Amino acid sequence: MSTTAPPHPPAEELRRQMVDRLTTAGALRTPSWIEAFTAVPREAFVPEFDVRGPDSMRRVRCGDDDWLPAVYSDRALLTQWDEGGTATSSSTEPGLMARMLEALDVADGHRVLEIGVGTGYNAALLSHRLGSGQVVSVDIDPALVDTARARLNGLGHTPTLVTGDGTAGCPEHGPYDRILATCGIGVPDAWRHQVEPGGVIVSNVGCGLARLTVHADRSATGRFMPTLAAFMRARHSPGQVMTRACQYAGTLATAIGRTRSITLPVDLADPMVPFFTFLVQPDVLQVCFTQGAGEYTYGLVDPVTDSWACISPRPDGTAHLEHKGPRNLWDEREPMLTHWSENGRPGPERYGLTISPDGERTLWLDKPTGASLRLP
Repeated sequence: MSTTAPPHPPAEELRRQMVDRLTTAGALRTPSWIEAFTAVPREAFVPEFDVRGPDSMRRVRCGDDDWLPAVYSDRALLTQWDEGGTATSSSTEPGLMARMLEALDVADGHRVLEIGVGTGYNAALLSHRLGSGQVVSVDIDPALVDTARARLNGLGHTPTLVTGDGTAGCPEHGPYDRILATCGIGVPDAWRHQVEPGGVIVSNVGCGLARLTVHADRSATGRFMPTLAAFMRARHSPGQVMTRACQYAGTLATAIGRTRSITLPVDLADPMVPFFTFLVQPDVLQVCFTQGAGEYTYGLVDPVTDSWACISPRPDGTAHLEHKGPRNLWDEREPMLTHWSENGRPGPERYGLTISPDGERTLWLDKPTGASLRLP
């Protein structure tokens, strides 16, 4: 009996199937973006990548039996790692990218700045939709920029690719009608000054996706999208090695600090918890590790002040808290989680963000004049 796997359909058919899935799921809605995703070959930008397997990462290369099926799955394809083992570049899962591109609400003639060149796939989608002359993309890593440029040019796309720190935007090629950020970076003040009044910024803020409209006074306001997502953190130099929370798991497991029993306002495993905690504590690293059969501890670390906290939930809704350092990391985040619980645990789409002209950030529920919290 032959054990040879049946051949997979050609790339064009797999691409069409992906577009059909994204359309059915509501990620793709407008004909122009459906056409772009149908036309642009993702495989041209990811000749090799890593995917997460059950127990470890697995490298997939062009020519492997599962290469094209993986390319046209709705998953992120990891394409670069730093020396510490943190992924620093990827091709975002197509469904998430489609939702963000749809949220941009672009029109013919709009000029778009993309923060994070990555593989170049998203710049190709933007170039197909708007024309290469309307697209600028910036990345801190010159090697990524050069590789993406070659792949884009090979398909006839010639957007402006710039090597630089995306937190500063790209003022020399502005102003822009839209800014799209595909890295974990928030909304730096420089961006609001490079967008035309009435323009839109779509960016990963914490574990949420914010869609903000920029006003004439350089304030910005808007809501979070229903989808939760966390992108790779932005780097400020090509060789930067990112600090990983898991580096502290061993230390936290044996650390000794002040202890007390607390009542948890919510289940810390709820996927909405990171949405809030990354907003109120963007500088705090988080890790979850096991201590005994079925027992989990959530560790929080601020490396700058050498503050840490360990929260070990109990079945009765209480938890053992152990902490040390000048910051009480649990007490800083508990009010936000209590607010969320007391308001019926709403989804991210009921929250919005306002950034004042001077950069002050306020998270609000349902409307800008509703319940609110000043963010750091």
